[in-house]
Amino acid sequence: MSVKLKNKSDLLTKGEQLPLVEAFYTIQGEGFHTGKPAYFIRLGGCDVGCSWCDTKFSWNPDLHPLVEVRKIIDTILESSPDTVVVTGGEPLSYNLDLLCNELRKRRIKTFLETSGAYPLSGEWDWICLSPKKNSPPEVGINADADELKVIIQTKDDFEWAEENALKVREDCKLFLQPEWSRYEEIIPVIVDYVKQNPQWSVSLQAHKFMHIP
Repeated sequence: MSVKLKNKSDLLTKGEQLPLVEAFYTIQGEGFHTGKPAYFIRLGGCDVGCSWCDTKFSWNPDLHPLVEVRKIIDTILESSPDTVVVTGGEPLSYNLDLLCNELRKRRIKTFLETSGAYPLSGEWDWICLSPKKNSPPEVGINADADELKVIIQTKDDFEWAEENALKVREDCKLFLQPEWSRYEEIIPVIVDYVKQNPQWSVSLQAHKFMHIP
């Protein structure tokens, strides 16, 4: 499995350039770090293909410019954040070693949001794993996760959540998040499940309620 770019350069392969969809300073809206400020980098390219994905505009990497990592870093530094979240698309489609190294040199914490469908690159202070049934995580990446966040669209997804929970560390934070388009129907089911299974917590897409990016 791999994301295809029509004009794949050596700089992209080395992680010196990345297809940048958008970059912005905001408030983390999901999971364990909800409510905390963070600078988000969204990379283009994903072939996991979730039907309910709310960032389908990021799927085709050829629609987004290849930007040099040093320019991305310069833009980040203008906001003086202490945390950068790398998301997508599927960010592990690319070599993230250089990006992480440059951020950590500047004492900026590195957070990753990934489906785990590709091998891990980069050095991370926090990894949020959100596994998808149609493209399961690479063997071993579950053990690296600090946070497991499973999207719940139907009742069948609870089984997938528990299957992945068996593969993470004991100290990994466990979250169930309602699929946004079915929020009203599925949130009562998730609440009941968490009450009966208190090792899990509920994650909401708080940024959507706050109407922020």
